[in-house]
Amino acid sequence: MTSGLCPDCVATSIECVYCADLEPADQSEPAYPVGRVCGWCASSHYSACYHCGNFALDDRDVTTRHDGEAVCPTCLQDRYWRCEGCSDWFEFGDDCDDCDDDFDDGYDSCAVVYEYDHKPVPEFHGDGPLYLGLELEINTPRGELDDAARLAVAELGDLGYLKEDGSIDHGFEMVTHPMSHDWAIDHFPWQVLRKLRDMGCSPDGNGLHVHVSRAAFDGPLHIYRWLKFFHRNQQQVIRIARRESPHWAAFSAHSRNHAKTLAKGEGWGERYSAINTNNATTLELRIFASSLTVREVRAALDLAAATVEYTRTLTTWDITRHRGWQWPAFRAWITSRPQYTALAHEMAATDDIQELPCAC
Repeated sequence: MTSGLCPDCVATSIECVYCADLEPADQSEPAYPVGRVCGWCASSHYSACYHCGNFALDDRDVTTRHDGEAVCPTCLQDRYWRCEGCSDWFEFGDDCDDCDDDFDDGYDSCAVVYEYDHKPVPEFHGDGPLYLGLELEINTPRGELDDAARLAVAELGDLGYLKEDGSIDHGFEMVTHPMSHDWAIDHFPWQVLRKLRDMGCSPDGNGLHVHVSRAAFDGPLHIYRWLKFFHRNQQQVIRIARRESPHWAAFSAHSRNHAKTLAKGEGWGERYSAINTNNATTLELRIFASSLTVREVRAALDLAAATVEYTRTLTTWDITRHRGWQWPAFRAWITSRPQYTALAHEMAATDDIQELPCAC
C-alpha cells in the first residue's frame, strides 16, 4: 500500500507538484512549467493561464493582464507587451485605450518598444549554418516615436522586434531574428528604411551591429583567421563601416593581441570592441555606422557573410604567396561573386575616402 492506495490506483495516480500527495490523474490539472497539480491545490494556490490552460502558481508565476485574466510566463513572453503608462499587459496588436496619446515628452506610452534586456527565443530564417542578426539603432523625431515604432513593427512582422537602447537619444533599436545572407537580401522588408527616413527618422550618431552565428565557423582556427582579417585591414574596414568609434567599436590592442585566445573561447574580451566575442552563440560586428540607406545596410550584411566564407578556405599558401590577408585579394574575390554586389559598390565608392567621422 502507498498512501492508502493499492498498486492499481498508484499506477493511475500522479504526485502533486505542490503538496506531493498522490491523486487520481483525472482529478489533476497540468502545472507550469512541468508536472501536474491536484484539484485542491489548483483551486487554492494556482490560476489557469488564459491561453495555454496550464496552472501557474499565484504568488510566483502568474502575471495578471489588463482585464484580470492570468497568464503564465511562457505565454507572457511570446504574446504580450507592457504599456509604459499604466504598466498593464496587452496582447501584441492591442492598444491601451486608458493612456493618453500625449505621454510625458510627447509620444504615446504604448509604443511597442521592449526594454533593453528583452531577448525572445530566436526564430531562424533561411538555410544555415551561417546566420546573421541585424541590430539597427534609429533616432525618431520628438512626438513621432509611437508612429515610427508601429510602422517598424508592422513592416518587420515576425522577423524582428524593437528594443530600447541607452545610447539612442530618442528612438529605438530594430532587431531581427537570425537570417541566412541570401534570405535576408531577398526577404528583409527593405522598404521600411525608406519609410522611416520619410517620417524624419535618422541614423545619425548611432550604430549598426551584425551578429554572426558561431556555428557558421569550421572551428577556432577559422574564427582566428576571421578576427585577424579585420585587424589587418582596419582602415579599409572602417571606410566600409563609415565611422571610426574608439568608444563603441574599438580596434584595440588587447583584441588584436589575444585573437587566438578569444577564438578558442578561453578569454573574456572587451564588449565594446570592433568585434564582441563575449556572446555564447554569436560573434558581434559592432563597427558599422547606422543607416537608413538600403545599399549601406546590405553592404554590412555582405561584409559579415563574405568575410566568413573568404576566410573559411584561406590557407597559409594563400597568405604567404598570394597576400590572401590583404584587402586587394579580398576585393578581387568579392568582384567575382554577385551575391555581394552591395559590398562591391561600397568598396568602389570608398576608394578615395581619406578621413572618416569619429563616433566617440
